[in-house]
Amino acid sequence: MDWENARYLLVEQQIRPWNVLNPVILARVLNTRREDFVPADKKELAFVDVELPLAHGQLMLAPKVEARLLQEIDLKPTDKLLIAGPGAAYLIALAAGLCAQVVAVDADIEYVAFINAQLKAAGIKNARAEVGDALAPNGQAPFDAIIATASFDQAPASLLAQLANDGHLLAIIGEEPMMYATLYHQAGAVLEQKQVFDYNLPRMRVSTPVFEF
Repeated sequence: MDWENARYLLVEQQIRPWNVLNPVILARVLNTRREDFVPADKKELAFVDVELPLAHGQLMLAPKVEARLLQEIDLKPTDKLLIAGPGAAYLIALAAGLCAQVVAVDADIEYVAFINAQLKAAGIKNARAEVGDALAPNGQAPFDAIIATASFDQAPASLLAQLANDGHLLAIIGEEPMMYATLYHQAGAVLEQKQVFDYNLPRMRVSTPVFEF
């Protein structure tokens, strides 16, 4: 397969039509080898517009969704990002080229080791996965940005509590069949929120208190 051309078509036929127009995000997609982050037996599906099943019950999000999440969270070069429930090393790899530091947390020891091996193979040094409860308080908080790669009925209070002032949390909120990627902004004592696009994901398999509006 012509992987370079496949990446170009991915951007032009899937990602741009899904309202991902930020040139920095598009350049990051073009320069990150998605095919290196999918399982070997699914390599030919690296650029297909579907969620790919991974080992340990994980899902690799559709490429247009990964790009859209990163566009909406609007990372700055100095930001520290937490990815709660990483889903795939590819999303971490994309984010690593957009901010200063990426920390991903997942409960599966073997899967975390697999993610870190992929990141090392790709030469990414400012991102790593850690074993733990993705919704538990993290000793590296506060974070400038948090992406949760699962759905919730309400915003997880434990993640909101880890935001720095002027920080953003992006999570899928709602009930099937209608869920929305919802962006929360911690502006001083005020927590702002807005729905940015509709998308359904499975629930995160961790119980936690929620922030009630």
